[in-house]
Amino acid sequence: MLHRYNTPDSILAFSTMRQGGVSVGNYASFNANHYCGDLPAHVAANRQLLCQRLSIEEKHLIVPHQTHDTRTMIIDESFLAQPASLQHDMLEGIDAVSTSIPGVCVCVSTADCIPVLIYDDSLRAVSAIHAGWRGTVSRIVEENIRGLTEHYGCSPAHLHAIIGPGISFRAFEVGDEVYDTFSLNGFDMSAIAAELPTADTSFKRKTKWHIDLPLCNRLQLISMGVKPENIFSSGICTYSSSDRFFSARKLGIKSGRILNGIMMPPPLS
Repeated sequence: MLHRYNTPDSILAFSTMRQGGVSVGNYASFNANHYCGDLPAHVAANRQLLCQRLSIEEKHLIVPHQTHDTRTMIIDESFLAQPASLQHDMLEGIDAVSTSIPGVCVCVSTADCIPVLIYDDSLRAVSAIHAGWRGTVSRIVEENIRGLTEHYGCSPAHLHAIIGPGISFRAFEVGDEVYDTFSLNGFDMSAIAAELPTADTSFKRKTKWHIDLPLCNRLQLISMGVKPENIFSSGICTYSSSDRFFSARKLGIKSGRILNGIMMPPPLS
């Protein structure tokens, strides 16, 4: 069910895998996302299984409804005090969530997009970021680090980052309009992109652009002052590993989603 990352004992970070749940079909079997067409009862059951594994209450599993924007949210005590219906509304259109509360797991959903999990072990703050190509080109990682610095007083040099499962450079074939968007937004295209042969017979050229989204986000982390040695890349391509991790490009939009979460475990009772 969980692909866990090597972190200090004070931090738990993971990406869910496809196995170990109750969903069926393209959602088989562990899908915990309410926004991709799965049966609500199956999603609820999978979330309950996840919370049991994490030893947290279900109300402390924070999963926003992402819209490929750069809006971020701090999950604090005032948020947790709100009714569930209001929390749901507050999480609409949020693509990155942060907290400093032990026992609260902040998550983002992905199925080819790049998840970035950040923690500052000294200040005990954590973030989960959803960086699809639109979020990447809008520099959501940079926006989130600015928020961590302003709200928690984090120093980028003390941050650690995990780049989780997402579509690889080799699998991420894009049209000219996506390439142009990255170029117009100041990315070093010689570093992140290349033209490779395509099997798309409807395309006039025999090549298409490929963009390295994990590298784009790594470079953003470094540009904000995160030390390269503090950045871990999972190296997992969701497209080529769709038997273990959900891939919308491989399985279709009506398929499951990975939950990528990070938390400070609750105190031992």
